[in-house]
Amino acid sequence: MKTDIVIVGAGLTGLTTAYLLARKGREVMVVEQMDKIGGQIQTYREGNFVYESGPNTGTISNPEVAELMADLEQTSGGKCMLETAPDASKRRLIWKGDRFRELPSGLMSAVTTPLFTFGDKLRILGEPWRKKGNNPDESVGSLARRRLGKSFVSYAVDPFLSGVYAGNPDTLVTRYALPKLYNLEQNYGSFVRGAIAKMREPKSDRDRLASKKVFSAVGGLSNITQSMADYLGPQRIVLGIKETKVAPTDEGWKVSYINKEGNAEQIDCKQVVTTCGAYALPEMLPFISDEAMRKLNNLKYAPVIEVSVGVKDVLGGDYQAFGGLVPTCEEQQVLGILFPSACFTGRAPEGGALFTYFIGGVRHAELLDKSDAEITALVEEYFHKMLKFPAQITPDLIRIFRHQHAIPQYEITSGERFDAIEQLQKQYRGLTIAGNLRDGIGMAHRIKQATDIANQI
Repeated sequence: MKTDIVIVGAGLTGLTTAYLLARKGREVMVVEQMDKIGGQIQTYREGNFVYESGPNTGTISNPEVAELMADLEQTSGGKCMLETAPDASKRRLIWKGDRFRELPSGLMSAVTTPLFTFGDKLRILGEPWRKKGNNPDESVGSLARRRLGKSFVSYAVDPFLSGVYAGNPDTLVTRYALPKLYNLEQNYGSFVRGAIAKMREPKSDRDRLASKKVFSAVGGLSNITQSMADYLGPQRIVLGIKETKVAPTDEGWKVSYINKEGNAEQIDCKQVVTTCGAYALPEMLPFISDEAMRKLNNLKYAPVIEVSVGVKDVLGGDYQAFGGLVPTCEEQQVLGILFPSACFTGRAPEGGALFTYFIGGVRHAELLDKSDAEITALVEEYFHKMLKFPAQITPDLIRIFRHQHAIPQYEITSGERFDAIEQLQKQYRGLTIAGNLRDGIGMAHRIKQATDIANQI
């Protein structure tokens, strides 16, 4: 086979890149080792419950997200429509002691909250006048302790990073993991002063598309990836392949693999984009030197168990919040519990609720060795302990999903990896190494990266 561009991976990054290239009239093929599209994004429908096995939400943190969703609504004939979370679900909860407490959303609540010590509340008030740091590789934990205090790290930064990265604030490097936060201090000398200055900057109509709202698609995130796959058509997507190899040729590139029938196939192309995890690259890109591959493949992933839990009747309980996160210092066996049915319509029966538990992460990878029965028992324990359901009530739905390579950790080795990718792309013209091994881990990051790649190609 021959085509202009081959995309390796039919997850969000790969499908978005292929979709945008196809919209520009380019010839593109997508190859994927799974027998279905979507990658980590998979939506399930069971009775009146609609739940995800991967990402539950994204944030409209750049215009590219809003533009893609508007375009998909048009090309899908309305099958894919943006849904944003209501204001009532903005509440973030933090576990302390024996219950969830609301995370402060402003200066007054930050001063009165029981989450932070009195001394750290004074530190928060004095943050705008604190000295700027000079260590470019400072961890998020170190930066936040220096500027805001230990209790702020314990009860705000740590659970936030557990929710986003399932990671450790003292190993995640700020300029890689949270570059916007790093730049606030470096460019403005303070988080508070920087945030105020950013708010005052003039914004174009396109800038205002980045509403910062939490989003999904009506009916679940799979409607996004499925709509892009439908636009591309089955003739442009090859599923269920194995032993994928990419190699340069005199005319460009070749992508070879074994198809699901067990036959060898090859696609000749001018350009190739890989969107898979760093762990898959050594076998896929055998022409790259061992030294360069070592730098490329230096990425650690957080393992995560995700559990969807549904109840048909909340018995009057109040679950109108984004969800609750659990600080490491509280020594619990869950990272947090999201409340998807509070954020989006049609996720649970009328009067019921859908919850998503996250278990494991870099600090408790051993929990992935627990059996389904043990995980079910753990989920039910926190169903009563944290969600406060009566002892005689049990969930109506429990579905367990295990992800060994769930979330990349942007640690100290990230700079070496980013530089290696840049050098390899200069050395091998027509090769693009993409995916969440660079440019951020969130859905908005994936969409922006794909948009940039499609524009560059």
